[in-house]
Amino acid sequence: MQISARKVIPAVVVIVLAVGGYFGWRYYADRGPGAGFVNGNGRIEATEIDVATKLAGRVQDVLVKEGDFVEAGQVLAHMQVDTLQAQRSEAVAQHQQAVNTDASAKATIALRESDQRAAEAVVAQRESELDAARRRLARSEKLSKEGASSMQELDDDRARVRSSQAAVAAAKAQVTAAAAAVSAAKAQQTGAVSAIAAAQATIDRVQADIQDSDLKAPRAGRVQYRVAQPGEVLGAGGKVLNMIDLADVYLTFFLPTNAAGRVSLGQDVHIILDAAPEWVIPAKVTFVSSTAQFTPKTVETQSEREKLMFRVKAQIDPVLLQAHLKYVKTGLPGVAWVKLDPDEEWPDKLKIKVP
Repeated sequence: MQISARKVIPAVVVIVLAVGGYFGWRYYADRGPGAGFVNGNGRIEATEIDVATKLAGRVQDVLVKEGDFVEAGQVLAHMQVDTLQAQRSEAVAQHQQAVNTDASAKATIALRESDQRAAEAVVAQRESELDAARRRLARSEKLSKEGASSMQELDDDRARVRSSQAAVAAAKAQVTAAAAAVSAAKAQQTGAVSAIAAAQATIDRVQADIQDSDLKAPRAGRVQYRVAQPGEVLGAGGKVLNMIDLADVYLTFFLPTNAAGRVSLGQDVHIILDAAPEWVIPAKVTFVSSTAQFTPKTVETQSEREKLMFRVKAQIDPVLLQAHLKYVKTGLPGVAWVKLDPDEEWPDKLKIKVP
C-alpha cells in the first residue's frame, strides 16, 4: 500500500512544529529565581485560643458573633451566677457572725480581766488580814506567857490566823480561776479573728469565681467559632468560643534536609498567597523543626511526600497584620520563598510588595 506524499508532508510539518514548540517552551520557560533560593508550600495559620468556663454552669448569654474583632479584656459571654451569689451572701453572713463573735469575745476578755483584778484585790485584803491576825497572835502568846491573857484568847487568836490563811488561799485560787477565764476568752477571740479571716477568704474566692464567670478575651483577635449557645450547661473547662490571635499569624511550610540545614531563625521569608498572587508578603523564620517528618497530603505532592522534610514556621510582620486585619484568614494556601545564598538578590517578582 503506497502513502501519498501529499498526506505525509503535512503530518511531518505538524510533528516538527510540535517538537520545536516544546523545546522552545522549555528554553524560554521561567526557570525560577535560581539555585540560591528554595520554596515550600504551606498554609496560613494563627494561634487559636479557646475561651472556656472556669466552673461548671449554664451559659447566660454570648455577646459576640463569628467573625467579630475583639479587644483584650473585652467581655465575650456571661455564665449564670445565681448559685455563686447565694454562696457569697452566705459567706458575708458568716463573716458578720465572726465579727460579732469577736466583739463578744473582746467584751468577755474585759470582764474576765476585771474579775481577775478584783480577785487580786481580795488576795491583798486577805493577806493584810492574815498579817494582822499573826501580829495579834504574837501579842497573845507573849501575854499568855506572862499570865496577863487567858488561854481562851490565845486559842481564838490561833484560830483567827488559820482562818485568815485559808481566806488567802481561797482568794489566790479565785485569781487563778480568773486568769484562766481571761485566757479562755482570749482564745475565743483568737478563734473569732481566724473565723473572720476565713469568711473573708471565702468571700474573695466566691467573688473571684463571679468575676471569672464574665468570659473575657485574653488578647485581641477575631472570633472564629461559637461553640456553645445561651442556655447550654457546660462542665468546668467547657468551650464557649474559639478565637484566633491576629498578632501571631504564620505560614507553615516544609523544606528538604539540604535546605533546612541552611535556614536560620530570623531569616527573611517572602510569601505569595494563591488568593493574592500579586502581593509578596514579608515574614521571618521563627521555628525550624529539629526532627524530620513526612509532609501532610494537603501541602505537598505525592512524590514530595515520600521524602523526609523539616517543618518551618514563618511569622508574618505583626505591623503589616494590624494594618490589614480584616483580610487575614487562616487556611489560605501559599508559597514561601527563602534565600539560601546571602549574596543573591531577590528577583523582581519576589521583592516585597504589599497593599
